[in-house]
Amino acid sequence: MRFSPALEEGRLVRRYKRFLADIITADGEPLCIHCPNTGSMHNCMVEGGRVWFQRSSDPRRKLPGTWELAETPQGRIACINTARANPLVEEALRAGVIAELSGFTALKREVAYGSERSRVDFRLEYPGGPAYVEVKSVTLGFDGSPIAAFPDATTSRGARHLRELAALARSGIRAVQLYCVGLSGVEAVRAAAEIDPAYAKALSAARLAGVEVLAYAAELSTDEIRLLKPLEVI
Repeated sequence: MRFSPALEEGRLVRRYKRFLADIITADGEPLCIHCPNTGSMHNCMVEGGRVWFQRSSDPRRKLPGTWELAETPQGRIACINTARANPLVEEALRAGVIAELSGFTALKREVAYGSERSRVDFRLEYPGGPAYVEVKSVTLGFDGSPIAAFPDATTSRGARHLRELAALARSGIRAVQLYCVGLSGVEAVRAAAEIDPAYAKALSAARLAGVEVLAYAAELSTDEIRLLKPLEVI
């Protein structure tokens, strides 16, 4: 996935009201841009750190750009735009990068399912039956550890998705939780039980029910993002 238009560099002044970020561009221009991330972004940004954003020329937009990448306190690069995760995964699925999910004959997005009125990110059709795939964007890292964690804030919605996947698995339908890791320097993923113990418990229950749990790392640059590398799930 290439960035078009190209990203511009700046420095973070502050993130506030969840969806707003004040930055200073490389040319010294102060801007307020959109922050497309509903999480805490804990350990994912630092005031004064480098950011990369995509400028918009659309006159209908209230803000002149969208924050895409951030430099973390540890000097890593994180893709903070969580809306990138599903297109990245779809691109990787269609290219056969995610070996565990190869061989599907059709792909459907945002399919309604389950007793809690959820929508799964992808339903993949195979000759032997469908697979339901839920995608989560991972950017949380600690110090210099190569282990990333999810979530970075409590998420009742995430736990609900796991319950729905577990119900599918118990009924004999293939169900997959896929973590899309948009943080450089990562070798494995775990549940952030210290942040959301209910989510960690739901993940353990889902695995016991037969839900497949996968993680893939993205290769990040200011030019493009590609999902390339399978990671261990702890």
